Amino acid sequence: MIRVLLAEDMHMIRGALAALLDLEADMEVVAEVARGDAVVPTALAHRPAVAVLDLEMPGADGLTAARDLLAALPECRTMILTGLGRPEALRSALAARVSGFVLKDAPPDQLAAAIRRVAAGEHVIDPRLAATALTARRNPLTARETDVLRLAAAGAGLDQIAGELHLSQGTVRNYLGAAVVKLDARNRLDAVRIAREQGWVE
Repeated sequence: MIRVLLAEDMHMIRGALAALLDLEADMEVVAEVARGDAVVPTALAHRPAVAVLDLEMPGADGLTAARDLLAALPECRTMILTGLGRPEALRSALAARVSGFVLKDAPPDQLAAAIRRVAAGEHVIDPRLAATALTARRNPLTARETDVLRLAAAGAGLDQIAGELHLSQGTVRNYLGAAVVKLDARNRLDAVRIAREQGWVE
């Protein structure tokens, strides 16, 4: 019996996933959580074989939860389930040593098959996302340029960005200028658009 932990902040989706997996003769959902920071303590209490983690959750995102779970309970394998099929998210998941990366719109039988394969020690990546990741442009932005552009995307002005990141306004201008050049954008707004389309900023 494959013991499964589900981490998904949307109650209806989590309930539907649990109901689907409980129909599988060789699976048992032993725990459900709605927050990323609840994954490790719940996993330590229930000892699942596979943790199915939503990419975006309150408390901690799925990748952070996966990294923390690997350190605390290395025998539990992790699988990211997401509606965001972004190549950068897949690359981050692989760097976090996640065993599976599946899109939420996958048919239920594919999800169950993926959990079985992950439990057996295999790596499973949605083939559509794998193909996109191979051809997608890599993020040329540094972490600080990404931070600045993310705040700009949220509508923050130079003074707000500078205050938030503890930088001078001149340094913020330099980071924004570098982002515009690296993304081959016409201006700051165009850089935000390009970065959003690529999934590099929210």
